[in-house]
Amino acid sequence: METAKNMLEGKGWEIVSVPVGTTLFAALEKMNLNKVGAILVTRDENIIGIWTERDLMQDVIKEGFDLKNGLIEDYMTTELIFAPHSDTVFNLMDKFLGLRIRHLFIEEEGTVIGLVSGGDVMKCVIHEKDAELKQLNSMVSWDYYEDWKWKPEDR
Repeated sequence: METAKNMLEGKGWEIVSVPVGTTLFAALEKMNLNKVGAILVTRDENIIGIWTERDLMQDVIKEGFDLKNGLIEDYMTTELIFAPHSDTVFNLMDKFLGLRIRHLFIEEEGTVIGLVSGGDVMKCVIHEKDAELKQLNSMVSWDYYEDWKWKPEDR
C-alpha cells in the first residue's frame, strides 16, 4: 500500500512558497504560474503558514481586503496540520475527510518533506484500485484456468 512518502516521490518534491512580506497579488501570480491551489509562507527558510484558494474566497469578502497591497502574513493560516511520511493513503484520506481540510504537510524526522492535497490522495487511491482490479481480472480470465496445472491425485 502506498505511503505519503511514496506519493511524494511520484508527484515530486517541489514546494511552492513565498516569504513574509509578499503581497497577496504576487502570491496569486506565483500560484497561477505553478498551477497550484496553495502556497506556503516562509520566514528564514521555515514554513510558518499556508494560503489557499479557499482562503482567498473567504478573504475577498472581508472589509478592507486589498489584493494589490495586502500582505500574505495578514491572511495566511498558521494552524498547520502534519502527517507522518509513513501514513498510508487510506490514513491520509481519513484525515482529509475527518478534519475537512484540503492540504496536509508530510513530515519525516521533524522535517517537512512535502505537501499533499486531497486530489493527490484521490489519484493515488484510484491507481491502487485500478491495479487491484487488473489483478483480480487476470485471476478470473480463461488463461488463468487454461494454464492451471493442478491434477487430482489418483485414488
